Amino acid sequence: MSVGKAKFDYDVAVIGGGSGGYAAARTASSAGLRVVVIEGGEEVGGLCILRGCMPTKALLYAAEVLHLSRQAATWGIGTSAVKFDFAAVMARKDRLIHEFASYRRQQLMDGRFEFLRATARFRDPHTLSLSTGERITAGHFVISTGSVVAPPPLPELASLGYLTSDEALTLKQPPKSLIVLGGGAVAVEFAQFFARFDVKVTLIQRGEQLLRDCDDDAARELEKVFRREGIDVFTKTTLADAGRDNDLKFVSFTHEGRITRVAAEEILFALGRVPNTASLELANAGVATERGRIVTNARMQTNAPHIYAAGDCTGPYEIVHIAIQQGEIAAHNIANPRQPREIDYRLLTSVVFTEPQIASVGLTEKAARERGVPHFVASYPFHDHGKSMIMEALDGFVKLLADPVTGEILGGVCVGPMGGELIHEIVAAMHRRMTVHELATMPHYHPTLAEIWTYPAEELAAEINSQTPRV
Repeated sequence: MSVGKAKFDYDVAVIGGGSGGYAAARTASSAGLRVVVIEGGEEVGGLCILRGCMPTKALLYAAEVLHLSRQAATWGIGTSAVKFDFAAVMARKDRLIHEFASYRRQQLMDGRFEFLRATARFRDPHTLSLSTGERITAGHFVISTGSVVAPPPLPELASLGYLTSDEALTLKQPPKSLIVLGGGAVAVEFAQFFARFDVKVTLIQRGEQLLRDCDDDAARELEKVFRREGIDVFTKTTLADAGRDNDLKFVSFTHEGRITRVAAEEILFALGRVPNTASLELANAGVATERGRIVTNARMQTNAPHIYAAGDCTGPYEIVHIAIQQGEIAAHNIANPRQPREIDYRLLTSVVFTEPQIASVGLTEKAARERGVPHFVASYPFHDHGKSMIMEALDGFVKLLADPVTGEILGGVCVGPMGGELIHEIVAAMHRRMTVHELATMPHYHPTLAEIWTYPAEELAAEINSQTPRV
């Protein structure tokens, strides 16, 4: 089928070859549409593969192996002094990323659609001007250009110099000391990674807690572990100044009513990313934005009906599986305008790959309170759970939220070992709209980490209809 008119070069032009763009392209191509993908980045693969999910998790796993090796005496295992080769750790990461990126390049160039290496900007609502000098037209567009590192809040940082997450992934040797600016997922993951490779780390967060969207009990648990591992954590701060102190770089900030100053060999700027849309000249296509973010409806459609967007450039969540879903929905709606689909964030899942891992699906307790959603909540700690005691993985807890009338599971949080894996039991349960009663009676093998979910489920099942719901 074809939704375009003969005067257009393509039915669909996808701007961006990352996870969201590729998902849109393969979906549109499989529906029989004429598709072109335009990728202007220096490398092909997208943020997740090149500088996000995959390289950081490769490094974090190496840090976990190192940490466990140094704790081997806990299990009665003797080791000599455990050493590491940082360059070898980074080289292994590079080999993995090369393999992942090569596979993505193969997918983009396998002939299902045309693949162009160029940057693009809108000339008019149906025309793109490419950096190669070409112009192409399309009946529909999917914009999936991702995000870039946000500009620093202090002008002094720009002249001083700092690492971003991109540069941190290319280091051959770690600095002796590091100031991490930020308290989001990128900041906390890099903070623990470097600390476990013997870097003295200081983390400075503007907000009241680490991981501002998490429940405060989850944030406190992570902060407790960070402090135990020697990471200095400052929250509720306001950056004031930055500069050089002999061979070190310093940052000064307001904390608890006083100016505090810390110095380190290097600074990691991890205060977030912004949509990568500045060069698209979206005004020429009539596409509305908010602070650079492309505004879409639940069908991933912009205010220009023939233009859609997916991934970090539109948000509201910078999560790769969400970008893939958005790209698929955008392409489906272009190909099937009479059978539209909408994105559903009911099963929104997130994972922070620190140790303990922090994972959630659906409503957190904080979100339920803010939205006024009636709920019961129950939790259970890992330090009182058989399998985690065997593993000496005693930090954290699991938590369930349930509808106080029906018992349907509204959300789950796991702060603890293998949290990113364990949360998928609750994803599956919520996908089928299971109740806590059903989860409590579902067989679980013993001893396993997964059986910990049955304890809060049993508590909630007994509580349903017996108390006033907490709002």
